[in-house]
Amino acid sequence: MDTYDAYLFDLDGTLVDTAPDLMGGLNVCLAEHGYSEVDEALTRRWVGHGVAKMIEQALAHQGSEEPSPDVAESMFDRFLDYYAAHIADESTPYPGVREALASLGQRASLGVVTNKVTRLTAPLLDALDLAGSFEVVVCSDTVGVFKPAADPALHACASLGVHPAQTLFVGDSITDVQCARAAGCDVVCVPYGYSGGIPPENLGADRLIESLTCLV
Repeated sequence: MDTYDAYLFDLDGTLVDTAPDLMGGLNVCLAEHGYSEVDEALTRRWVGHGVAKMIEQALAHQGSEEPSPDVAESMFDRFLDYYAAHIADESTPYPGVREALASLGQRASLGVVTNKVTRLTAPLLDALDLAGSFEVVVCSDTVGVFKPAADPALHACASLGVHPAQTLFVGDSITDVQCARAAGCDVVCVPYGYSGGIPPENLGADRLIESLTCLV
């Protein structure tokens, strides 16, 4: 593959399989508020758009009415509290991630661009001993805008001092592809992540890669 000055990585579903722990937090907040729990397969379809959206999709799947603002806030807070305390009970980097980051980091700048909030992102990267691989980590509350807006990727590029055209965005969803396109970055996707039910080949990436080691 072509080489780039920088590589930006989505987190959930690209670097780390976080679905088991996300499901744990989701089911706690659902059960404690009188809703049915969901399975991991469903959880994987809802990852990537932030906590509030994941809870919203879980409730919609059950045919439940939208909760009152107070209940929605309570569910959101309960999820955050539980998930933060169990951030890496079962979450693990995908095969090849550590090796690829070690190799790429010798020749390029690396960053994370995620829709996770900083409160959850930093502890996850620390718990999995990945934080030291990245020069910049852009979360949903870093610039106050979620992917697929270009802002998070542009902020990462500016922080690294690289041009978007010389930056490769690596993700697993249409959200990542749209963010990269809007920012002017090339983009590749992995087929094993959280694509929201869209076949990976239909995400619109420049290329699919089986593993991050394909970038080395």
